[in-house]
Amino acid sequence: MLTILKPFSRLLPRVTSVGSSRSFFIYSPDALSPQPDREPAWKKAEEAVQAIKSGQKVFVQGCAATPNYLLSVLADYGKKEQLRDVELIHIPTVGPATYTEPEYEGIFRSKSLFIGANCRKAIAEGRADAVSIFLSEIPLLFRRKIYKLDVALIHVSPPDQHGFCSLGVSVDCTRAAVQAADYIIAQVNEHMPRTLGDGLIHMSHIDCMVEHNTALPEIMPIIRTPEINEIARLIADNLVEDGATLQTGIGNLPDAVLHKLYNHKDLGFHSEMMSDTVVNLVEKGALTNAKKTIQTGKIVSSFSMGTKKLYNFLDDNSFVAMHECDFTNNISLICQNPRVTSINTCLEVDLTGQVCSDSIGTYMYSGFGGQIDFVRGAALSLDGEGKPIIACTSTTDDGISRVVPVLKEGAGVVTTRAHVHYIVTEYGIAYLFGKNLRQRAYEMIKVAHPSEREMLEKAAFERFKCMPSP
Repeated sequence: MLTILKPFSRLLPRVTSVGSSRSFFIYSPDALSPQPDREPAWKKAEEAVQAIKSGQKVFVQGCAATPNYLLSVLADYGKKEQLRDVELIHIPTVGPATYTEPEYEGIFRSKSLFIGANCRKAIAEGRADAVSIFLSEIPLLFRRKIYKLDVALIHVSPPDQHGFCSLGVSVDCTRAAVQAADYIIAQVNEHMPRTLGDGLIHMSHIDCMVEHNTALPEIMPIIRTPEINEIARLIADNLVEDGATLQTGIGNLPDAVLHKLYNHKDLGFHSEMMSDTVVNLVEKGALTNAKKTIQTGKIVSSFSMGTKKLYNFLDDNSFVAMHECDFTNNISLICQNPRVTSINTCLEVDLTGQVCSDSIGTYMYSGFGGQIDFVRGAALSLDGEGKPIIACTSTTDDGISRVVPVLKEGAGVVTTRAHVHYIVTEYGIAYLFGKNLRQRAYEMIKVAHPSEREMLEKAAFERFKCMPSP
């Protein structure tokens, strides 16, 4: 019988800084504290996954740090041993997600805290679940034992001379899961960057280590359409000022904006994610972080996805601080930075400014992520110069308008009309903050596709019983 050892530090309550708020500086007493006379067992993956039993809750590290080798072996083991009702809890994973296939129904059930492309089909067909939650609050699920984690599958760099590993490109909610889980299995990979910040963990906190060296998955740049390039230009030329602190969400469009900022000066970066384009901004001299209030002089991020260029940049780089998502996405910290400019995308916006970012009608597509965290952080900027921006093309690739009279039936409102400030399409910038519904409709119609404007104007008149006007 496998004996599960629980490191003493994981039995202690979370230590906080003086007062009720978290320290602005890196403070990680438990995972950084070596456990005397305790070392992990080095095992083959086939032996390591035997720790997982039917009915258990298993956290899986996500994004570019997804431990795909361990997941592949676990899938085979689960089928062979006829495991039942193993719940896999994760943010977006990158890889095949074999465990969501029909043949694994009843063995594994995925629970996405933000939906990745590899889980959409299973969720739509009822074999997997989605949870609507702010990225900043995911760690609370583990720390408050709302999700009692039996096992955590993580992906780390090899231990250094002092026994410290790094969670690498995905610190986000992983560190909270590591602190909360009863048993930790780590895939150890020499290709995982050793990132600095909250992601360091002493190997004595890990129960089982599996060596498997493989290149991290790369997210290659997507060809940008003329519409996306125009949106990026509008934002860069009109809304991003020198000295601004930037946040960009997931997607080709926010990344395109960064490409247009190479001639800006003294930009800062404080975001839940970073991509290759951030490295380009550093190389161009545009991104210095010199004006930032929180972690002055450092790039602050929670997870990273990109190419080998990005991963090489992150490795042992003191210019980058990888933090937990309850730090990066903490509104009370975000708002202290200068000229906070958040740039996120959406799927659909109605005439009053209700923003749908997580579903297409009832079809669950992504999640809340950090959009609201940074929309609020920018709106509440202490210097009064923050800009929360939602950007989208005026139509989908199929020519369907993203600006609509009302959201599709079943569509989720992620950013409410009270939260929204700027909506940007390739046709212009709509500023909605402080506007009444009639004025909002006027602004939204101006940035809609020209072929849709007459229909939208008629719909607005029917709804508000007056013509949209400034």
